[in-house]
Amino acid sequence: MSSLPLGEGDEVRTALCHFCLKSGILCPECEKKLRRGEVTDTDIKIARMLLELEKDCPPLQNVYFHKAVEVDDALAIVVGRGDIARLHAYKGWLAKSLEKMTGKKVQIVEYDVDDRSFLEYLFSPLEILTINKIWLPDGSTETRVILKGGKKPPINLETLKKLAFKIRGMVLRVEFGGWP
Repeated sequence: MSSLPLGEGDEVRTALCHFCLKSGILCPECEKKLRRGEVTDTDIKIARMLLELEKDCPPLQNVYFHKAVEVDDALAIVVGRGDIARLHAYKGWLAKSLEKMTGKKVQIVEYDVDDRSFLEYLFSPLEILTINKIWLPDGSTETRVILKGGKKPPINLETLKKLAFKIRGMVLRVEFGGWP
């Protein structure tokens, strides 16, 4: 990880050193992280994009980028707890900029938050009416999410389900309810 604590310095924080991101050549320590699977090629690509975008988005300087998760035509950007609030005024701009750069739909979610918060970020801007845990006879569980009807999700629901599984290991059952 970067040697500077979160909130200090002047660049987005990542598990990779800034020299490696800027130069495009990985140092031995960052190369080890890549080989061990702690970071992926996608993480490196997105971290470089975030460094490029921070000149137009100053709050990125106080954000910790954990990882990027690709599924189908979507990309989830996983940032530190509380970082979405830091990006509040820029969140839409940042997502659109990354969509233009990657050609994928982008959703920004937070790392290390409770399930409800994670799902609210994942399904944003849709409103979640309720969340239930379903215990199945085989001992596994599913998370049932009921979304308020009336709006079309910005990312395909099946893709969002895959993102939830890949990021948090959550198996989702998604339904619409309420008044459209």
